[in-house]
Amino acid sequence: LCAQNAKLRIVMKIAIISDTHNKLAAIDVPPADLLIHCGDFCSYGKLDELERFSQEMARLPHKHKLIVAGNHDWPLQRSSQSARSLLADFIYLEDEMVEIDGLKIYGSPWQPTFMNWAFNLPRGSKELAEKWQKIPDRLDVLVTHGPPFGILDRTNFGKRVGCELLLERVSQVKPRLHCFGHIHEAYGRAEKHDSLFVNAAVLNSIYRVANKPVVLDLA
Repeated sequence: LCAQNAKLRIVMKIAIISDTHNKLAAIDVPPADLLIHCGDFCSYGKLDELERFSQEMARLPHKHKLIVAGNHDWPLQRSSQSARSLLADFIYLEDEMVEIDGLKIYGSPWQPTFMNWAFNLPRGSKELAEKWQKIPDRLDVLVTHGPPFGILDRTNFGKRVGCELLLERVSQVKPRLHCFGHIHEAYGRAEKHDSLFVNAAVLNSIYRVANKPVVLDLA
């Protein structure tokens, strides 16, 4: 490095997946320094599904494994203590931040009401706004289960179903990376509001493995 005060920045390879719905073992997850799962590892919301997911996750070689819950992951809302114990070997974030090799990462599971599943709050509600206000201003990576409104959130019926309040907060915080899933058919990447957005749902709308994990480098 030429500049005397230049700092050597660590480049972290990140693999991102979401919405595996009991099919994690069928997915070829590429090697990376950090594996992020954006929720919906269960299908029916049973504790034995979470136990199976934990075992399959443990077999993956990634140094750091970070998880948020999704709307199918009922055990983490109904039986939080016993469910969290099954994820003790991983980083589980529920309205919390962690720093990994200098990257500040915040995770949250909430979404606007969606068929009355787990971690649902009324769309546009004060309660949902309060959850998003917890997202810190200085942030590298934001991990949620659901998308912000208008970004990788279009269903097969053409409807936008992302969260308006989340979009408002993300536009303020401007994380370098915001990853999520939830809307299977909206898989992909987009750049907007000075952030990179990733919908990493690996299953399609009929719950078949159709999409590859998203892999990227972040310094």
